[in-house]
Amino acid sequence: MLNAIFLFVVLFSILLAAATGRMDQLNQAVFDQAKAAVTLAINLVGVMAFFLGLMKVAEDAGLLRVIARVVGPVMRLLFPGVPANHPAMSAMILNIAANMLGLANAATPFGIKAIEELNTLNSRKGTATNAMVLFLAINTAGLAILPSGVAALRASLGSQNPWGIWLSTLFASGCATIVGITAATLLSRLPVYSRSDPPSLSEEEIAETLEPDDAPDADAPDRPAASRWRPVLVLLFWVAFVGFLVRYVWLHWEGSGVLGLVQTVTANWTVPALVSAILLFGWVRGAKVYDSLVSGAKDGFQVALRIIPYLVAILVMVGMLRAAGGIDLLVRYLGVATAAVGMPAEALPMALLRPFSGSGAYGVMAAIMEQHGPDSFIGYMVSTFQGSTETTFYVLAVYFGAVGVRRTRHALPSCLLADLAGIIAAVAIVNLLFG
Repeated sequence: MLNAIFLFVVLFSILLAAATGRMDQLNQAVFDQAKAAVTLAINLVGVMAFFLGLMKVAEDAGLLRVIARVVGPVMRLLFPGVPANHPAMSAMILNIAANMLGLANAATPFGIKAIEELNTLNSRKGTATNAMVLFLAINTAGLAILPSGVAALRASLGSQNPWGIWLSTLFASGCATIVGITAATLLSRLPVYSRSDPPSLSEEEIAETLEPDDAPDADAPDRPAASRWRPVLVLLFWVAFVGFLVRYVWLHWEGSGVLGLVQTVTANWTVPALVSAILLFGWVRGAKVYDSLVSGAKDGFQVALRIIPYLVAILVMVGMLRAAGGIDLLVRYLGVATAAVGMPAEALPMALLRPFSGSGAYGVMAAIMEQHGPDSFIGYMVSTFQGSTETTFYVLAVYFGAVGVRRTRHALPSCLLADLAGIIAAVAIVNLLFG
């Protein structure tokens, strides 16, 4: 399906540009977006390397197995074909949790790690498994408990209630998640997709993909006596960390308010706390945290390079469509229909761009809120769109590109249905709350 969409969009953009006299803009967009794809991949290298390095520390220390055991019952209902103690389980949990907290930079490396681990259970490399499709449907639905990034932008634009989108975003992204899970599950049973489902691995083959039950040196009897003090030192660290956090909250309580403090703490304190927790857990368990992090970072560097061709294809396609006036054309003809169901025509470009271009949709959202105000009806709607949907084509290109999946099966329709559900739910809830 991606092949057909890519070919159609590119050819349609060329004909549209020829008809509207925009061939110069189309030509420039090809070169600009090809360059932008490489720049984006290079910018991802550092983040990918560091967070995949952290994943390696967590893996070597046995933290991933601990996380999988804690949250495993829920995940096993969704992914019955993935063993409860498989590294893929923990990576998926970390990705979903990061998305819920609005930590996009951390979510992407965790998601790529999850796809890589799911691919170890794939008997037919290059073809997406049902577990991969379901995970990406959940990912693109973007269930958001704390849409901190959008709230921060609203605050910067002078919103009197930057967290006013919390309920609408939670509702819309929750609906998108339910539809995404349902679509991925039901579509996988259709003959056209079930026939291409890779056969399951044998128990022996699955066992080869699993790590030992414990880290190699975690419970070694000859562990140095000094390491017995490590839990005490870790406890002291967390006492100091929490104390500084309480002091920060106390000093900023009056100026920010409860919601403002939640946004600030989530945006600025969560990632350092996550990094500290993983490194300290590995240190207590006897893992060589520096060596493990460097080893994982090397893998992150290679992953970032592998996704460049996929990014080039997606970004050039989107750039050509925008330069040719395709988005403007859709807005012109669809705006009347969407306005009749509660979506103003001014918000339609944001809804159309969101599955294709994260940066483009973000720019449109910012421009709309600057023009109409972040606390206007349209401002609330585009904010909810941003917080409750995902850049589907980018996610598919990056995640599947990391493991070389070319036959995506029902991934695209499942993810697009989740996006559509998120948009419809956002329009409904914003009209109910702010209309």
